Amino acid sequence: MKLMFASDLHGSLSATDKVLELFTQSQADWLILLGDLLNHGPRNALPDSYQPAQVAERLNHVSDKIVAVRGNCDSEVDQMLLSFPMMASYQHVLLPKRRLFLTHGHLYHPNTLPPLTGGDVLVYGHTHLPQAQRQGEIYCFNPGSVSIPKGGFPASYGILADDVLSVLELHNGKVVAEVALTH
Repeated sequence: MKLMFASDLHGSLSATDKVLELFTQSQADWLILLGDLLNHGPRNALPDSYQPAQVAERLNHVSDKIVAVRGNCDSEVDQMLLSFPMMASYQHVLLPKRRLFLTHGHLYHPNTLPPLTGGDVLVYGHTHLPQAQRQGEIYCFNPGSVSIPKGGFPASYGILADDVLSVLELHNGKVVAEVALTH
């Protein structure tokens, strides 16, 4: 199974269009959205082409391929525009050898872990900083932000293919961070 991850769209239509273009090109089975989909949030500047209603419309076209969690900027009003569920604080994706724990990152993150077993993967967003590394017996993976990258990193997204988690630059596909899932 191939998965694509995107986080922190924050209502950017241009970033959403690029994510959906890459999702089609990647031939991933599922698009995992890690929260903060429509609203820019009061601490962030407006992202490029801020058009949350149009972002919802675009995402609804692939709603049957989306697994999503709620971010700290997401609300029940946002859910009213979306035809896929996105109000859960976390989701699980069960793979043959491991579990992916999907969350936005404001409740669970590398410093506040949910109950995980060795080999599991914490997949989160929120910080807008890419990460792909093993931390003790678990893996921590953050695809960064597609709309408002921070820490000097470019806009980025993630892919899980062939037991490798990769963070890729949104506009040129260069690898930003990568970790092989070995156990």
